[in-house]
Amino acid sequence: MSEQTTRSVSVLGLGPMGQAMARAFLAAGTEVTVWNRTPAKAQALVEAGALRAETVTEALAANDVIVLSLTHYAAMYEVLEQGVDRLPGTIVVNLSSDSPDKTRAGAAWVRARGAEFLSGGVMSAGDDIAHPASYILYSGPREVFDAHADLLRPLSPAEYLGADDGLAQIYYQAMLTIFHPWLLAFDQATAVIERSGHDIAGFVPFAVRASAAFPYFMKLSAAANAAGGQVDSAMLRMMEAGAQHVIDASSEVGVDATLSHAAQGFWRRAIVASEQQGRAVSTYELIRGEG
Repeated sequence: MSEQTTRSVSVLGLGPMGQAMARAFLAAGTEVTVWNRTPAKAQALVEAGALRAETVTEALAANDVIVLSLTHYAAMYEVLEQGVDRLPGTIVVNLSSDSPDKTRAGAAWVRARGAEFLSGGVMSAGDDIAHPASYILYSGPREVFDAHADLLRPLSPAEYLGADDGLAQIYYQAMLTIFHPWLLAFDQATAVIERSGHDIAGFVPFAVRASAAFPYFMKLSAAANAAGGQVDSAMLRMMEAGAQHVIDASSEVGVDATLSHAAQGFWRRAIVASEQQGRAVSTYELIRGEG
């Protein structure tokens, strides 16, 4: 591979996130080569200053650092196989989402073909990687991360977690485990407001205000769970009753309360397990497959 005199990178995969990454690199003065299965998606980036690769082989040959923004790791194999002879000597930074074990397998596959590998999980506000809350979790060999951290910096602040290739995805998927039910819960909450004849916009400031307490509950729950899942029986019964109130409020205005029924189911299981074992059994224990 020819010696490079400018900061440069190839971005493969130009969905909304891949496009945001390519634009961030361009804004930082990095030379960017882009490739996408559907070539038309590259046109706006070419107009913004990116170089278009007609093939995967061309994209891999253009730069040492290859950033992938794909749907999953299966897509990585499909894409990189098209230019596998160009992989030796490159650094593949896969910022796609998948399971930790699939990430570890992908890392081994890349290294077996002569390239270095880093895994990343993009924690962003949608595809707004410039948002103050956005950052990227990385894992893989420390020396590979350190060697390329400066080049990757325009994408979002970096948080290096450790050498385990799957670690970034463990953290990333754990974050989504919180985020997905929250999205559905917010849909349910705003549906109750709207179906009750009130303005969603008027409700939002109070929801934002209430969310300020979330860090407190996270730290409290984390301490309890780290100790094995400490809980009080009275709290279990209070939460079960509270879930019923949410279900009633939703049902009264015709809003689907499936999510609340699922939550209530956990509280009820914990209450039954507590009665059977003669001690308070937490929902954390149930979710861990204990209790």
